[in-house]
Amino acid sequence: MHPPSTYLAFERPLAAIDAEIAALAGRRVTGRTTERLRRLRAAQRRLARDLVRGLSPWERVQLARHPDRPSTLDYVRRLCTQFVELHGDRRFADDGAVVGGLARFAGRAVVVVGHQRGRTQAERIARNFGMARPEGYRKAVRLFELAARFGRPVLTFVDTQGAYPGIGAEERGQAEAIAASLAALAGLGVPVVCAVIGEGGSGGALALAVADRVLMQEHAWYSVIAPEGCASILFRRLTPETAARSAALLHLTAEDLAAAKVVDEVVREPGGGAHRDPAHAAARLGRALERHLEELARRPVRTLVARRHARYRRFGTDLPPA
Repeated sequence: MHPPSTYLAFERPLAAIDAEIAALAGRRVTGRTTERLRRLRAAQRRLARDLVRGLSPWERVQLARHPDRPSTLDYVRRLCTQFVELHGDRRFADDGAVVGGLARFAGRAVVVVGHQRGRTQAERIARNFGMARPEGYRKAVRLFELAARFGRPVLTFVDTQGAYPGIGAEERGQAEAIAASLAALAGLGVPVVCAVIGEGGSGGALALAVADRVLMQEHAWYSVIAPEGCASILFRRLTPETAARSAALLHLTAEDLAAAKVVDEVVREPGGGAHRDPAHAAARLGRALERHLEELARRPVRTLVARRHARYRRFGTDLPPA
């Protein structure tokens, strides 16, 4: 585990123990120092696990937005080799909010596509905070078509509050671009596995999430709308209280969506969340992706597409009790 750059309100009890570990780690190694570090790290792991065990849906949303949370490119660099990023939609521009390219994963040649929010303020602005414009989704479709042409499975990573709603995006056909991405994925003749790794908001998320299997990290969220947008519509005012109420009403947590059979597997995160141990989080996600991809690769194309269509037609027909 490593200390985050920012502590959320419910993470603050960890700040003191993180600071003490950092101070001791910089000292000359002695028997007493080593034993003290061992005990502190054990206490750190226990506290981190306990702090996230009873989080509310709204606190889960905050954790999914943690500035240190691993991004699409973080996971691609840890899980894939020979990654070659491809740029542009061949129509208008290259949208940095969507990244993708060719890579090798678990010994297979694959195509990877995902939202990229950015880490620094400058990068977030350049990538539009992960809110894709039409050219981002058209770039994704171009990559999906390449995957089909060369018989490469597709891995997608979802991490966005939603598609960009600006005037320019609407003028360039945002709705059509999202619809084209949905249609391309729905009929793609190769296995598609999606992982919701942070935020999954509205059609902007769904545009990369029509898949044979949808995995979701434990502290991610996935919904038709962000809690703030829901609060503005439902309660006619946005406050921390209405946002928290909206998060609960939306049933947006991984456990909620697994119960509703919207996601196929909840991928557990290290204690305290993926941002506290990105390597461990990536290893867990990688094992889950590999397992599902291995199973799907054995299916004939016709069966694959038919089951994918059936999966989405079942949505809403087998909901758990409210």
